Order: sequence, then C-alpha cells, then structure tokens
Amino acid sequence: MIAVLKNHIISRLGNDIENLDKVIASFTHIKTKRNTQLLKQGDTCKYVYFIAKGCLQVYVYDKDFNETTRDIVVEDNWCSDLVSFGSGNPSQENIRTVEPCELFAIDRKLFQTLMETVPQFDKVYKQILEASYANSVYRINTFVSLSALERIKWLMQNRPTLMSRISSKLIASYLGINKDVFSRLKSKL
Repeated sequence: MIAVLKNHIISRLGNDIENLDKVIASFTHIKTKRNTQLLKQGDTCKYVYFIAKGCLQVYVYDKDFNETTRDIVVEDNWCSDLVSFGSGNPSQENIRTVEPCELFAIDRKLFQTLMETVPQFDKVYKQILEASYANSVYRINTFVSLSALERIKWLMQNRPTLMSRISSKLIASYLGINKDVFSRLKSKL
C-alpha cells in the first residue's frame, strides 16, 4: 500500500521528488474497520489522512443531533479538518470510515517539519488545500442552485461509484435531501 502514497506524491510533483523517502517515512500506515471514528466534533484534529483504500465521511451534527454530511472522500485523496489541524482548536467536524480503510496518517508535528524542511511537500500541501477549497465551493454553489432530483443526477454523473458503494441514507445526507425523498426520486430515474 505504501506504493499508492508514493505514486500519488510523485504524480503531484513530477520529477521533483528529492526527499521522497523522508516524506513517505513520516506517515503511519493504518488499517481500520468500517465505522471507525477518526475525529469527533470538539476534539482537536491531530492527523491528515491519505486514503489508499476505502471511503471516509466528513460530517457535522446540528443542535438537534441531526447528521449532515459535508463530504465523502475516497481513494487517492486527502482528508482532515484542516482548520482544526492547522490551528489546534477544537474540530467542528467528525470523520469516520464508511468502509474498511487503509490510510496513511501524518501528525501535526511531522507535518510542520516536512513543511519547513522539504519544499516539495509544501507544494503538495498547497495542492491539497486548493483541491479541498475548490471541491467545497463547487459543491456548495452547485447544490444551492439544484433541485433534489438534479442533485441526484449530478451525483450519478460526477461521482457514479458512490451510488453503489455507500448507503442511501448517507447519499441523501451528502446531497442534503431527506432519505425518503431520495429513495422516491431515485426510483424515478
């Protein structure tokens, strides 16, 4: 599995791979079961995760303890509460595994060390931030303007593997649709 992380970093850096072994050695390989809680709202986010295999849910609870999914993150992507990770403040989000996962985790201290000592890692981090921001803005802007049925169609076009990979309840939460409405509309497609 370490090859997955290595290839991902190489794909982002091209031929600029000096210190690659140092970067790879800074990560810890973690195997998890389904529904493993990686971060709880109110705790400080201590890790950034690279997903080699599996799927993570990033979600929040409202005042009535209703769950809303902000993102579903799959293989070959990074996941963290970057605000809490960077500031050391309590997290506003939760992260859990949706499937059994193989992750590579890096803690804040090692992350900061790499940022200061490996210029190429700084480049990877900026790409992670840009991708996370672009994904969030795109999703928010797109979903605000779409009806429930259009959101389902969007998911089928843009992230089709999620439909067969995760539960209808989780998909409905991600799309911001009541699960019963989601089931009814999905049957019409």
